[in-house]
Amino acid sequence: MTTTTAETTTTTEASRRIESAAFLLRPTDPGDIFVPEHFDDDARMLAESVEDFVRTRVIPNLERIDAQEDGLLESLVREAGELGVFAVDAPEELGGLGAPKTTAMLVSERLGLGASFTPAVAVQTGIGGLPILYFGTVEQRKRWVEPILSGEVITAYALTEAGSGSDALGARTTATHDAEREVYVLNGSKQFITNAGFADVFIVFAQVVGGRFTAFIVERDAPGFTIGAEEHKLGLKGSSTCALSFVDTPVPAANVLGEIGKGHRIAFNVLNIGRLKLSPAVLGGAKVSLETGARYAAQREQFGRPIAEFPLIQQKLAAAASRIYCAETMVYRTAHAIDMHVAGDESAGDPCAPIVAALREFSVECSINKVYASEAMDFVADEMLQVHGGYGYVCEYPAERHYRDARINRIWEGTSEINRMLITGMLLKRTMKGDIALLPAIK
Repeated sequence: MTTTTAETTTTTEASRRIESAAFLLRPTDPGDIFVPEHFDDDARMLAESVEDFVRTRVIPNLERIDAQEDGLLESLVREAGELGVFAVDAPEELGGLGAPKTTAMLVSERLGLGASFTPAVAVQTGIGGLPILYFGTVEQRKRWVEPILSGEVITAYALTEAGSGSDALGARTTATHDAEREVYVLNGSKQFITNAGFADVFIVFAQVVGGRFTAFIVERDAPGFTIGAEEHKLGLKGSSTCALSFVDTPVPAANVLGEIGKGHRIAFNVLNIGRLKLSPAVLGGAKVSLETGARYAAQREQFGRPIAEFPLIQQKLAAAASRIYCAETMVYRTAHAIDMHVAGDESAGDPCAPIVAALREFSVECSINKVYASEAMDFVADEMLQVHGGYGYVCEYPAERHYRDARINRIWEGTSEINRMLITGMLLKRTMKGDIALLPAIK
């Protein structure tokens, strides 16, 4: 039987599954590298439709969003759901488009143009929406996945507490089982929760008696559950960020997500996808920052000529472009490696299991991407503000917003310090277990 080129490619990729940290151990096959030029027309059209939405519906309203005009950000998030943004890489079996992670990265990059709008949709497509998609029961998926993917239900991820940030498993919110009512009773609080002001469903982590860290699906109208006032922040002023409080809040036992005592599996795996998707969003922000700086440098004249002609300004533009190029290369290479790992997974059953396994496999690369992209964005935003000179310090110019908004990226989804520890820690752990042949390579 004659095999088409497309079939050959698929078969070859499925049999050539890449492993984490392979770049440290052996030469890379050029055929394993994905770059943006490889996108097909369908992926490009999807990304263009998302960018058009951001540029026409979001960017003209950024000042109103940052002023937290009542209902505006929420309505835009729901519009994005109607556009299909949240369903891009969800499996077709669960109502999604089934696109590869490379396409999801391209969409995230375009969403990265949206300033305070970006984290709202990032939570929905990542740490807020995916716990139910990846780890929910059949009943939980039937109830929640379709409205999450359509934007009818907006999600939030509640892990951080006032006394536990980087030490996520040190959370003190408790959940006590009440067998008679078939509920778990939550008591405690959460801090810095994105989308809290308008989310319908919250993924909440708590300690079940005995120190068993567990995830729960909590609905907004649950008794004893209150949402605090909006935080006043340095940047991303339009993003909703609130504290949560639980006072004898009953949560149905049917809303336990995953297994009792296994909440860390959910927390850490969805943080991997959060880091993976944050990187292209940050990349999109860096590109628009460079675009703004280059345009200003071409228009601004000093000493009788545009400042873009001065070598030191050219150096800033070039340094920013080089970091963007590196970040872009890392983002799409990692996403393609994950796609190849999923394609090579022959296990049957849950359509999300191969995705979760691939994200676990490439947790090191997800952290590498997050650290580099967020720090590259900081560099670009800082240098482009410098290109603007005094005007960069004025709110009427976008460089000021880019500078403020960029700073959070080195903190959330795990600080740069925590992710650096994860990179080395996970490499060493997997080396000692024999999963990565690092010691023989060193010898």
